[in-house]
Amino acid sequence: MGRGRVELKRIENKINRQVTFSKRRNGLLKKAYELSILCDAEVALIIFSTRGKLYEFASAGKS
Repeated sequence: MGRGRVELKRIENKINRQVTFSKRRNGLLKKAYELSILCDAEVALIIFSTRGKLYEFASAGKS
């Protein structure tokens, strides 16, 4: 059985917000990788943190 719905609103606590960002960022990067492998798709993902740090993923295209 899955979890209930999460209410989408800004997390006011800075520490909790950063922890949530890190966990969701890693999950999103993993999903992008899985999508590229399972569906043989070219996937690109760009994420900027609130501090302006860049996180990126790009699957390698086949030639």
